[in-house]
Amino acid sequence: MSRLGNLGARLYQGEVGYDFVGKRKVWYGVSILITITAIVALAVQGLNMGIEFKGGAVFTTPKADVSVSQATDAAAEISDHIPVVQELGTGGMRIQISGVDTAEADRVQKELAQELNIPAEKINADLVGPSWGEQIANKAWTGLGVFMLLVVIYLAIAFEWRMAVAALVALIHDITITVGIYALVGFEVTVGTVIGLLTILGYSLYDTVVVFDSLKEGQKDITKQTRFTYSEIANRSINGTLVRSINTTVVALLPVAGLLFIGGGFLGAGMLNDISLSLFVGLAAGAYSSIFIATPLVADLKERDPQMKALKKRVLAKRAAAAAKGESGQDEADGAGEPHDEEADDAAPAVVGPRGRGRGRPSGRRR
Repeated sequence: MSRLGNLGARLYQGEVGYDFVGKRKVWYGVSILITITAIVALAVQGLNMGIEFKGGAVFTTPKADVSVSQATDAAAEISDHIPVVQELGTGGMRIQISGVDTAEADRVQKELAQELNIPAEKINADLVGPSWGEQIANKAWTGLGVFMLLVVIYLAIAFEWRMAVAALVALIHDITITVGIYALVGFEVTVGTVIGLLTILGYSLYDTVVVFDSLKEGQKDITKQTRFTYSEIANRSINGTLVRSINTTVVALLPVAGLLFIGGGFLGAGMLNDISLSLFVGLAAGAYSSIFIATPLVADLKERDPQMKALKKRVLAKRAAAAAKGESGQDEADGAGEPHDEEADDAAPAVVGPRGRGRGRPSGRRR
């Protein structure tokens, strides 16, 4: 078995693990800091909206003996606007100029032909109206709202309302971070960006539901035992699906990275570049929120339940009693209650690191 596969099996069996839920305040703090940064970036810099949302003209040229910087300077001087110039895989260029009407577009096309030494009839000019982008944005917001509502209803029915709330918070977290990064770095927001943002919701939700399904199985008859608290069971669920989540995310990120860095960086892929950029950022944020935000938040909400509070008291009381017996050397008393191995498991916390002495047996106890 490979090292990663062996680690996955040990995580699933609870032999090793990391206390994600126990350190949830750290993750909450990190997420709040990132979210505040994203909101400030949105408020101060705003989004760099593409031509589809502002309106303007798009000029596509054949291969020319000019660089992108030369074409940018020429287009800026001719139009008195800041253009966006992309080199295409064919060797030509795509020049976007916002705020250009039909009459001005004809003038810019002729002057660009002269500056770039290209026949005017070989430069393709397309006018884009801002109303089209506005319609797309409105439909995207409507689709997002319907999606969120259906997610909450489904998770509340399939799991419980606390998981529905946690999943909704994780989705909002992912969208906010992705949009904030666009504002912070100045990436252009196009229709492809909107498509990518809507697509990442499914990926993020998938990872979250995988953990929730494991948690649902692990919490069956939870109040009938005194081995683990709800938070510890939630932590075991995260560790049990951790390798699967990492594998899924890496496999999804690899082709997206190929589109972004190779397709966009070297080939000038245009729309694919816009989609892959939002997908890359969103997938990474979605994997983070599924592990560090959604499940710890469920544990926080669930631990407020009176039954879970009572369970936690029983678990801690039993561990304290077991530890006291172990310190006083009363090993003979183990046979009076539950079997020895069962008692040892009851005394051990759910997870938190490699176990070199059986399954978390207290140091003062003898086998």
